[in-house]
Amino acid sequence: MIATQNQSYISPEEYLRTEEQSPIKHEYIDGHVYAMAGALDPHVTIAGNLFALLRNHVRGKGCRVHISDMKVRIESLNIFYYPDVMVTCDERDRESAAFKRYPCLIVEVLSKSTEAFDRGDKFADYQHLETLQEYVLISTKRQRIDCFRRNTEGLWVLHSFTQGGKVYLASVDFYTSIDELYEDVTLTDDELEIEDS
Repeated sequence: MIATQNQSYISPEEYLRTEEQSPIKHEYIDGHVYAMAGALDPHVTIAGNLFALLRNHVRGKGCRVHISDMKVRIESLNIFYYPDVMVTCDERDRESAAFKRYPCLIVEVLSKSTEAFDRGDKFADYQHLETLQEYVLISTKRQRIDCFRRNTEGLWVLHSFTQGGKVYLASVDFYTSIDELYEDVTLTDDELEIEDS
């Protein structure tokens, strides 16, 4: 994310009106907007692969899968984020076409410029979503998926999946292989600095 220069506080309503017309996506954190950087091929391909697999899995089950252009609203913190992939099975989310408030699954595909934020503050913010059951982080450097699953005591438990294995997402009762998620993906340790500019 890149902070927008010289900004004063804007309301959620003003953000939503402006965002609807903006050619650039912005995330919103308590009155301040942050422009989002573009994504590289591994990031886009992984997100697309997961979206396609999940969409086929939940078809006819009352759930909706959304990819990177749909916002999630964390009302208690006055925040709007754009998850890479999100699933909601809550009928209340049909009330708004601009954002969702009740996801059960959120996925972020990691990049060099966003990994620390996705693992830290963003995860802490997402935990305020009462319906969220799983938060998944997918690496673009190696075949690794970290799934944080909320247990019955409300604690977040890490389940990691690595190369050659199967992935299970309990929130939507979904199994897939790591190979399917990383199909057509060329992994790289040194992402181009274009994401950081």
